Amino acid sequence: MSGATPVGFRDRAREALADPTLREALLSIRRGWPHARARAIARLPEFDALRDHGRAIKDHVLAHLDLYLERFERAVTASGGSVHWARDAAEARRLVLEICKRAGARTVTKSKSMIAEEIDLNAWLEAHGIVPVETDLGEYIIQLAGQRPSHLVGPAVHMTREEITELFARHHGTPPSERAEELVAEARRVLRQRYLEADVGITGANFLIAESGSVITVTNEGNAELTHGLPRTQIVVASIEKIVPTMEEAFTLLRLLARSATGQEFSTYTTVVTGPRRAEDLDGPEAFHVVLLDNGRSGMIGGTLRSMLRCIRCGACLNHCPVYLAVGGHAYGSVYVGPMGAVLSPVLYGIETARALPEASSFCGRCEEVCPVRIPLPALLRYWREEAWRRQLAPPAARWGMRLWRHLALRPGLYRIASGVVARVLGLLAGRRGALRRLPLAGGWTGSRDLPAPEGATFTSLYRKGVR
Repeated sequence: MSGATPVGFRDRAREALADPTLREALLSIRRGWPHARARAIARLPEFDALRDHGRAIKDHVLAHLDLYLERFERAVTASGGSVHWARDAAEARRLVLEICKRAGARTVTKSKSMIAEEIDLNAWLEAHGIVPVETDLGEYIIQLAGQRPSHLVGPAVHMTREEITELFARHHGTPPSERAEELVAEARRVLRQRYLEADVGITGANFLIAESGSVITVTNEGNAELTHGLPRTQIVVASIEKIVPTMEEAFTLLRLLARSATGQEFSTYTTVVTGPRRAEDLDGPEAFHVVLLDNGRSGMIGGTLRSMLRCIRCGACLNHCPVYLAVGGHAYGSVYVGPMGAVLSPVLYGIETARALPEASSFCGRCEEVCPVRIPLPALLRYWREEAWRRQLAPPAARWGMRLWRHLALRPGLYRIASGVVARVLGLLAGRRGALRRLPLAGGWTGSRDLPAPEGATFTSLYRKGVR
């Protein structure tokens, strides 16, 4: 899916809704991570207070981002590393390639990094004769399949075990096995040799610590640790908002991250790396580089979208979003998917290209309800809708429909009559079942769920009768 864009979202969404295999895969998310999150939060009474603290930490950093970025650079330099600044994806790719060439790299190992996906790093390295090897199991699977991640935390959640079995048999030349533990062991055998062969290791960063110049990575497989420790050169590619002031504040956010993402109290591996290997160290890189990417983020700081930069990439908004859980990640045609992706994608691609994504929301509010740093995602999605409307990007039918609704909404008497007629008609169509499987002009809803029908009355009429 390299080079995919949000153009064509509606067509991809329709295809996804008709895909029974994808529907079953997405059902596994619905049955898993949201319930695990709820159990983890129930065991932590101070979770909501922790969310407030996490929001305050991120807001403080964003208010003083320039100072903390400069402090981080000084700390990295003092520890023997180097910091490189990239204004956009093209500059970030160029910097990474230059470092790889100086290291004489022929192969690189990569730990899961959404920023590397954002700048389309793998395709760039391959085009210049360098072989990138994804080491996160999910990322490794989708690399073999030639796809992009469909989820922030579980890149291959859209694939079935049968599909992965066929993929491994074809690429590894081994007999097919559908046992999960055998598939994992097979991937481990292949990747272990890749770790030893790699000239450069590339990781992302969950957090960057301003006071010490440290980088924190979080995994459940230990692949980031091998990517950090074995190659002679390490490159960290991270966006500028990953900065936090101190280690203490980073661990506050870490307490929110795993619980919100997978329902774990803490991820299996949380690793802190500070600069290149010192004389007394047993392992680690000889050269340590951090590439800091802006790519439109500094433009978000002073405006309505600023709160989106709090995001810690937990994926909770995806796991609870009825739209994402109906169409999956690839329908979005973007690196970032679900509610958070629908806010970020117009920044990366332009609202002209990504207009369909903010519209793919029912505004149910679940994304804001579960966000660990309280990002007002529905308000940000509404901002992009208003921006698209202001630029007259909506099709004529939508614009006329909104004008009709406005005409009715400004005339309460007429609105009550029209809504009453609609309520009665929907109630009759639904019959005893109380819900509609199909409805003209509502296929976006009824394509993946039933539409509850009013019982022949409007909310206003029921309220007047004292129904509560």
